[in-house]
Amino acid sequence: MSLHHVELWVDSLEAVLPGFTWLFGRLGYEPFQEWEGGRSWRHGATYIVVEESPARVREPYDRMRPGLNHLAFHADDVDAIVAEAGAHGWKLMFADRHPHAGGPDHYAAYLENEQGFEVELVDSAWSRAR
Repeated sequence: MSLHHVELWVDSLEAVLPGFTWLFGRLGYEPFQEWEGGRSWRHGATYIVVEESPARVREPYDRMRPGLNHLAFHADDVDAIVAEAGAHGWKLMFADRHPHAGGPDHYAAYLENEQGFEVELVDSAWSRAR
């Protein structure tokens, strides 16, 4: 079985849309659905929703609270994505330990956007070679 979908609620769709649009596209996700207050991207049978829902609680997102901490994706070109990320609103986390912030046997990049959402990009080719 695989993951069907993930839905992220955000305070401002306008604020996060450029960064997520770039990232999901860079990872091979295609635009899927669009409506007032939301967008989704699909890769195979899995899709990701980013929505500014009117039902959300009006508190800033904090990945350190209970709930979603981060999303992790396989990526074949982690270093190239990291090099482009800053121009799209993402900053490299744990730069002093990159690309092994997850340990010596884990090659990945951890990116965070201005709203505090974290994504981990796990280098698929490096992992397969180990």
